[in-house]
Amino acid sequence: MIKATFYHAGCPVCVEAEQGFATALNPSNYQVESVHLGNDKGRISEAEAAGVQSVPALVIDDTPYHINFGASINDLK
Repeated sequence: MIKATFYHAGCPVCVEAEQGFATALNPSNYQVESVHLGNDKGRISEAEAAGVQSVPALVIDDTPYHINFGASINDLK
């Protein structure tokens, strides 16, 4: 099973991206975790270490995929 982490800030852009991308991954192949960085600021450093520069972003196999633009990771600190 491949781990995928969806980082977001809960904004409308992020919610739309979660509904369109994170839920579209085949649950037989991907274990998706959704992380709301606005509520869980302790995981911002984890997101940065994974290469996340803005949210919403989906990290699959240590590769970040930035989806649209909701907020800069620096704005969430």
